[in-house]
Amino acid sequence: MIRLTRLNRQPIGLNCDLIKFIENTPDTTITLLNGEKILVRESYDEIVAQIVAFRQRVLAGLPAGSLLAAAGIGETRSETSPAGAATTPEEAP
Repeated sequence: MIRLTRLNRQPIGLNCDLIKFIENTPDTTITLLNGEKILVRESYDEIVAQIVAFRQRVLAGLPAGSLLAAAGIGETRSETSPAGAATTPEEAP
């Protein structure tokens, strides 16, 4: 969620995952995925900076490598022999 201000100075919280695009026409207009339009006082650059900061905070809370592990990148998989010893393709009979 990012915090923005409507033109009437009312603060709003916006789920930035719902933003389809942002326009500067002279007021900043945010169009959501459902087609709803929101006019805000913040500029395009300020909104993008808030979105980047929000995403950085979200990702900072994840343990190192968790995104790679979730994607299956960097994992080493080994086959286990019946005796329980790990084998690599070179060691396999």
